Amino acid sequence: MWKRLFQNKMAVVMIVILLMVALTGIFAPWIAPNDPYENDILNKFAGGSRQFPLGTDQLGRCILSRMIYGIRPTLFLSLVTMVGTIGLGTIMGLLAGYFRGPVEEVIMRAVDVMMSFPSQIMVFAVVALLGIDVRNVIMANVLIKWAWYARMIRTNVMKYRDRNFVLYSRCIGSGETFILTRHLLPSIASEMAVLATLDMGWAVLNISTLSFLGLGVQAPTPEWGAMLNEAKNVMTTNPVQMIAPGVAIVVVVAAFNLLGDALRDALDPKEVLS
Repeated sequence: MWKRLFQNKMAVVMIVILLMVALTGIFAPWIAPNDPYENDILNKFAGGSRQFPLGTDQLGRCILSRMIYGIRPTLFLSLVTMVGTIGLGTIMGLLAGYFRGPVEEVIMRAVDVMMSFPSQIMVFAVVALLGIDVRNVIMANVLIKWAWYARMIRTNVMKYRDRNFVLYSRCIGSGETFILTRHLLPSIASEMAVLATLDMGWAVLNISTLSFLGLGVQAPTPEWGAMLNEAKNVMTTNPVQMIAPGVAIVVVVAAFNLLGDALRDALDPKEVLS
């Protein structure tokens, strides 16, 4: 699988791009040319220069430095959201797909209820109820999005629950926890990897959208969506201020989606057999 993945040139390029972005965010204090919070009103809307490669914003802050520091909340909060969503969805999907009966009915009816409402509207409602805070944004995304993953994972679990290796494990007296964690979870790991990769692109867009609307990361913390919100009023006079974070979001989301497609191809059993 790894050989097939790394033979895909597009996958390799996307992995390199995402690693570079993540490492840039981790080492932001050493890479950023300026303090992202330092104001200099007399130097606002400055053009590109050696000191300010992408110019400055309406408060005279270095756009490139804010872009680099903005990787942290944009990417790493999205990672937390993805882990929480996939984690809860996996637990519910495993339980529903393996135990069936009343357990499946209760979980799947909850899934039906959650999926009957538009997810973005529900996120807005939860954030409005709990208050504007990035932790509430993550909680809202996890509580709303887990249902879709629970349904997908339940379907995959049902393909394996009656396979010979699971039936044999039951016959020799293995516990339910052992079967779930040692047999079923590894069997659906490839599908979960694809879902997690694709989910990261959605999470980045969601975090950025909520920050753009003023419901996520709050000023003056640099975050790509919040930077777009600050730049919308000066779009014509200082277009770089909006173009830079906009392009960054598009590149990162596209990289995760393309990587997810490549991973799905590498894990496709029909492709492996051919």
